[in-house]
Amino acid sequence: MPEVSVVVVNFNAGAALEATLGSLEGGLSGLDWDAVVVDNASSDGSERHAEMAGPRVRLLRQPRNGGFAAGVNAGLAATTAPDVLILNPDCSVDTGAVRMLREQLHRWPRCAIVGPRILDPDGQLQESARGDPNLLTGIFGRTGLLSRLLPGTRIVRKNLSSQDAIDSGASSIVVEWVSGACMLARRTALVVVQGFDERYFLYWEDADLCRRLRTAGWETRYVPPAVVRHQVGQSSRSAPGLANREFHRSAYRYYVTHVVPQPWHPGRAVAWALLTVRAAVKAVARS
Repeated sequence: MPEVSVVVVNFNAGAALEATLGSLEGGLSGLDWDAVVVDNASSDGSERHAEMAGPRVRLLRQPRNGGFAAGVNAGLAATTAPDVLILNPDCSVDTGAVRMLREQLHRWPRCAIVGPRILDPDGQLQESARGDPNLLTGIFGRTGLLSRLLPGTRIVRKNLSSQDAIDSGASSIVVEWVSGACMLARRTALVVVQGFDERYFLYWEDADLCRRLRTAGWETRYVPPAVVRHQVGQSSRSAPGLANREFHRSAYRYYVTHVVPQPWHPGRAVAWALLTVRAAVKAVARS
């Protein structure tokens, strides 16, 4: 049995998938690993990169695009390693990064998930260690205007904690959630919560997973020494309308599941109205 199974969910990622698969040998150096590329009915032929990636990599074709969460769960069912690296098809893993992640995952017995430092291709930090989403996340979130204008405020630093973790010099720190673009998970913990919630088609399923794991007694940690490089939105650019719609639908699902679970709560109507307006503004801006 391999030590680590890599699960990559692909949808029209183009040449980025080839680069991702090419980075695995270095990223998992010194480890026994295998990988499965779950292809969500791509139409650009990108899934063929998995067929040419070598004997460690298998292709699992899906008859339709069931979304990221369902794709990851299919990959989990098709693999057996005790540790699972969930990786976007537009990420490249730096040499030795997975070994560093794995050391931290096993150093802390109640740790279910670890996430690396994620950088843009030009080296800029992506805020991938985050605070639990709430109604203010759209204002003070990663791309919010006030986060850019007031980056040092307490509410922003709570929601966007990657830089603080790096500045601390710690090998890892506990955070509320990490980006699903790259996370290493303990399979036994994923089994406890039955994997990703497939009601999330795209976006926010990573925040939901980490929150459900925390409720079950597990923790999530951010590991700054491990580095992954991410070309944001490679797949979503092929279907921007779908991505915009599902981003806001998933945000609402997360909000009513974890923040205001009471059906009568007025915050639900407020959140729905704000997210509907936000989605419409984003759609107009893209047109």
